[in-house]
Amino acid sequence: MALPPPPPGDGAAALPPPPGTDMTGICFRDQLWLNTYPLDRNLVFDYFALSPFYDITCNNESLRSRQIHPLDMSQLMMMTGMEYVLSEVMEPHLFVMRKQRRSNSDKVEHLLAYYILDGSIYQAPLLGNVFASRISRTMHHISKAFSIACSKLEKIGNETESDAAASESKTQKEAVDFKELIRIDKILMTLQKKLPPAPPPPPYPEGYVPPSASEEKAPDDLLASEALPPVIDPIIDQGPAKRPRFQ
Repeated sequence: MALPPPPPGDGAAALPPPPGTDMTGICFRDQLWLNTYPLDRNLVFDYFALSPFYDITCNNESLRSRQIHPLDMSQLMMMTGMEYVLSEVMEPHLFVMRKQRRSNSDKVEHLLAYYILDGSIYQAPLLGNVFASRISRTMHHISKAFSIACSKLEKIGNETESDAAASESKTQKEAVDFKELIRIDKILMTLQKKLPPAPPPPPYPEGYVPPSASEEKAPDDLLASEALPPVIDPIIDQGPAKRPRFQ
């Protein structure tokens, strides 16, 4: 028979499970702590340790239990495993905390990043998730634009003569804003100057001889010669009856 689990009071307390990987939808903020302590590089880790993003099994927690500053890099570099380091600081508004796995003093693997913005702690999204979200949003807008364009084309193809006359009269009444056209032309010219030059055309494959200019124009010359009528001599081809008589 299996023994029942020990009561919570007996033995060492069980450690809480480590935080999950995707916690981008969570925001943590402790206003009472912010009103009591200043948020700077010396106390920011203590504030971060209160959040659900903190993994209690990290090396920084081991340093805290030994009364050592948890962000002491001289101590962290002598340990292996999970750790948090402070990568970017803009006191007192922005702090960036990076979670990484250390194999030795020189080799680390970056896992996640967290940022503390004006006292609120967030998890930074992964770069792949950012690209996927942007691409999905772009495809949605492109699909919507094509749907609108198709609906406009169907209306144009099915419009009656009265609708066409009404649209023509409407376009005649609308005045053209030449200042707006000039402004748009200037914007387009500015963008064209900023674009890099067009790349050169790809080279021809091996064994391929490009046709010369004379060969390309030969069929056109042949067609032109066939289309022109023959030249008729006004004296030779008119016959003896139509020749002018001289007295």
